[in-house]
Amino acid sequence: VQLVESGGGLVQPGGSLRLSCAASGRAYSNYNMGWFRQAPGKEREFVAAIRWTGGTTYYADSVKGRFTISRDNAKNSVYLQMNSLKPEDTAIYYCAATGYAPLGTITNKDRYPYWGQGTQVTVSS
Repeated sequence: VQLVESGGGLVQPGGSLRLSCAASGRAYSNYNMGWFRQAPGKEREFVAAIRWTGGTTYYADSVKGRFTISRDNAKNSVYLQMNSLKPEDTAIYYCAATGYAPLGTITNKDRYPYWGQGTQVTVSS
């Protein structure tokens, strides 16, 4: 699976952005998808994930209620709608894919073998 993110940029605090991740390769619809982010000097952290069925989503506490993950298997794409952005959301955002992800592991970056190149999100006035 190859992943390409887009949609990052510079936005003011309180603003919104929508990230997209386009996947290529077979059987995309069978993969669980996640978004992670990495700020300078920090480890890569979990942001959100969605099961391959699209029926179950997971969020980090820091983004719950502000970010929404969704997927369109017909378009081989996953999205991250980010609202009420804060300066602390500034990071490189990565899309990732994984097959089997037992309960409790889908938030673990080490579970994901496929990664995109990342897209920069900067929240600043």
